[in-house]
Amino acid sequence: MTAAQYPIQTPQQLAPLLRALRKKQGLTQADLAEQLGITRQAVTALEARPEAATFERLMKVWAVLGLQVLLAPRTPPSPSLDAVEW
Repeated sequence: MTAAQYPIQTPQQLAPLLRALRKKQGLTQADLAEQLGITRQAVTALEARPEAATFERLMKVWAVLGLQVLLAPRTPPSPSLDAVEW
């Protein structure tokens, strides 16, 4: 795994990462909201509870932040779908 990869397995991991990546790009919540066509309050909610956002909304956020999503098998793989953390 390279330094530019961010493995995410839970919503609790995604929330601070979204905030950190937005700030790293020098964007305020208002800046991101403007680029997404939503309110600053919606960005606040998205950063607090990304699991409540639609996948489409998250894809738009990642696009604005210049990120791509890669799906990969877990290491070690989960024994069953019931054990999935997300």
